[in-house]
Amino acid sequence: MDLVKFSKKLWSVRKQLILLLTPLLLLPLLFILPAKEGKCLYVVLLMAMFWCTEALPLAVTAMLPICLFPTMGILPSKKVCPQYFLETNFLFLSGLVMASAIEEWGLHRRIALKVLKIVGVKPAWLILGMMLTSSFLSMWLSNTATTAMMLPIANAILESLFGDLETLKENCKVKDGPESQSQVKLHVLPSEKHTLTGDDRADEMERGDQRSPEEVRKESEYQLKVWKGFLICIPYAASIGGTATLTGTAPNLILVGQMKSYFPDCDLINFGSWFIFAFPLMIIFLFVAWIWISFLYGGLNTRVCINKHDDRAAAEAKARAVIEEDYKKLGPINFAEGSISFFFILFAILLFTRDPKFVTGWSIFFNKGYVSDAVTGVIIISILFFFPSQRPSLSWWFDRRASNTPYVPLLSWKRVQECVPWNIILLLGGGFAMAKGCEESGLAAWIGGHLQPLAQVPPAVAVILITAFIACFTEFASNTATIIIFLPVIAELAIRVKVNPLYFMIPATIGCSYAFMLPVSTPPNSIAFASGHLMVKDMVSSTAKVSFRQIIPVIKELCSEPSPSPA
Repeated sequence: MDLVKFSKKLWSVRKQLILLLTPLLLLPLLFILPAKEGKCLYVVLLMAMFWCTEALPLAVTAMLPICLFPTMGILPSKKVCPQYFLETNFLFLSGLVMASAIEEWGLHRRIALKVLKIVGVKPAWLILGMMLTSSFLSMWLSNTATTAMMLPIANAILESLFGDLETLKENCKVKDGPESQSQVKLHVLPSEKHTLTGDDRADEMERGDQRSPEEVRKESEYQLKVWKGFLICIPYAASIGGTATLTGTAPNLILVGQMKSYFPDCDLINFGSWFIFAFPLMIIFLFVAWIWISFLYGGLNTRVCINKHDDRAAAEAKARAVIEEDYKKLGPINFAEGSISFFFILFAILLFTRDPKFVTGWSIFFNKGYVSDAVTGVIIISILFFFPSQRPSLSWWFDRRASNTPYVPLLSWKRVQECVPWNIILLLGGGFAMAKGCEESGLAAWIGGHLQPLAQVPPAVAVILITAFIACFTEFASNTATIIIFLPVIAELAIRVKVNPLYFMIPATIGCSYAFMLPVSTPPNSIAFASGHLMVKDMVSSTAKVSFRQIIPVIKELCSEPSPSPA
């Protein structure tokens, strides 16, 4: 057997080899370190390896503390198991359930099309509209669901603007010559045809393109670049938007959970206070990303502000017609959509105003410390399961001919079971269980003791190094798993250098969400890459500077004089 075949066989069983070899290679830790700390470090590194390589499903790895902590004498099961459903998990669950209701009644599609109608159909403005919509939806929906929903809308609009993608690719290869002159034709897609009359359609199909092959090639290359810009902007905006709310992305919730674990008396971060801090940053990052993507992919030019009557203007008119027609098909807002909108707005307002820190919130009407964001979220989503999806009518009680079919609520539990990603909730719980084990076993303090030399590093430099390291590491690993692994270490480092742990932990958490350089970096990237129209170099070239420019404002905002540690 030659080396190539043997390598292929090894690669095919790589996950099984990792599962078998990793526990054996880590065994020396049990003998060379203090007993309890060594055992906890063994479990932490084992889980880190399984998370980074996905040798086991992420959720299955997250459940390892339930069996390993008690059996290895690190933590009793009665302390481990409750970590999987802390109030932070219920807050996340309430956000996911609300998102399920929004998707159930198509409110997300109405929002997307309305925004696109407002911003217009010029490429730069369309990219902005896509990014605004994606970022707003991802504040409440999962980043993955937002990307999966927005990409088909983007593709339909792009087909109306530029025609068939495969035809564009062929036109990019056209060379100047007599043979190629007859090959350049206009192609009309089914998505365009419903905006044209029968006579127009025949004329378009019969008419050859009067431009030279070189002009066609250059125009096709421009259109292909814009197409790629559309596909890239959606997952990027979804990742950026998720940072604005605690429920928008899992790393934010892990930060809150681990802060409560390490510093129980610290109540600085809740939904309202985080939004006030993170939303302005999100707007800045979104604007920077829009400028860069539009510049890189041809969306920024004189057409942004100046109307021209040419072939592009005709294509833009078709795209505008497609958006208008799709929006008209939705019809007027029905009772269910209006009800979901009301409860969604109420959900957001109650979370913002519970205890926003800069003014007195409504939580003062209850016993101090009794009502949390999780309570607010669960109250609102519970209403969705019995509130009717059709307008109630008193006349129904007196109409003998009216049907006696049971009313349909806004949301059913079956729908929630299908839509909620329960694996993410288990992953959150696994992170909290790991943090609890590190704290109880003394591993966190042991690591902190060995980080003492870093106390000589200026805090501002430490923030830059931490954020850069996390952003690079999470390009190749799950954002959630990355922040679970490193936040306990970062918290101990902050205590050792005597600065507020939030000074280190917040940039690390946000930097973790700005890792979207590779297809494997985040699920939204994977979805966009799976379309088959993007290459790895497209993502790398557009992301390297975006990530750098977006992490710098976080560091600048936090690089004031560090406040004393809450510990």
